[in-house]
Amino acid sequence: MMPAMKTPIAIALHGGAGVLTRAKIDNSAEREYRTALQAALDLGWEMLCAGGSSLDAVEAVTRNLEDCPLFNAGRGSVYTSAGTHEMDASIMCGRKGQAGAVAAVSRIRNPVSLARLVMEQSGAVLLCGEGAEAFARECGIVPTASRYFHTDARREQLETARRMGRVSVDHDEMQEKYGTVGAAALDAAGNLAAATSTGGMTNKRPGRIGDSPVPGAGTFADNTTCAVSCTGEGEAFLRCCAAHEVSARMRHGGADLATAAEMVIHTVLPGKGGLVAVDRSGAVALPFNTEGMFRAWRSSSGTDGVAIYGEA
Repeated sequence: MMPAMKTPIAIALHGGAGVLTRAKIDNSAEREYRTALQAALDLGWEMLCAGGSSLDAVEAVTRNLEDCPLFNAGRGSVYTSAGTHEMDASIMCGRKGQAGAVAAVSRIRNPVSLARLVMEQSGAVLLCGEGAEAFARECGIVPTASRYFHTDARREQLETARRMGRVSVDHDEMQEKYGTVGAAALDAAGNLAAATSTGGMTNKRPGRIGDSPVPGAGTFADNTTCAVSCTGEGEAFLRCCAAHEVSARMRHGGADLATAAEMVIHTVLPGKGGLVAVDRSGAVALPFNTEGMFRAWRSSSGTDGVAIYGEA
């Protein structure tokens, strides 16, 4: 039973959206995904219940998922066409409107934590490639050996994509299902925050950057409206500034969170994907236009769950 709260708290997280069906994921793999999602959810929830900040919670949850090879971020990142890893991440504070992001980093174990350092210590919003990794060293982050990011499943995905001559969202037509990660949260002080991290697309051109490290596209947080983390076809989310669009529909159109989020995913977005969002009242929204989305959520209002497919 969840404890009674004087002020609302809530958290929602995702591990990617895509071609996720019971026919494609066996029972053993499904249990692994649900266990990983539940562990990340419990971590974030315990922090919020203890009075922790939403910013700390979304960073911790995203780090937890980056460390899990089941998902396309950090440890489980997909390969570029050159057989390398290029990871992107961002984080945003709804109280101050500050954001930090990194793109195309290759030797950073937890890109989301580097994104937070960019926000708090660099004076910039987005650093990429060698510049981001140089900043990481200045902050005392020791580069991670490239072999840490290797998994056999990801290498097999790359070879499959090469044979097909295509760039693939990691859920498409692959034996294993993985995904971009992210979280949105509301803390007891009324502050919202969001974070997103990804390895990108299998067989992507080196230097390709999607929506995940772009505030307003893949990540957004504003205490007056909501916090949002997106997952799916990055170019589609970039083209419509999807995360900010949810907030804008609430701020300027008077929509509630559920309506705004559903409209963005099912009407505005020119592609496939989903998002998780939390508003300042503790309401949670988790819409997607794909067959499934790895997701988990909990709110002091009583809503709680872990899901993969189209179930409620």
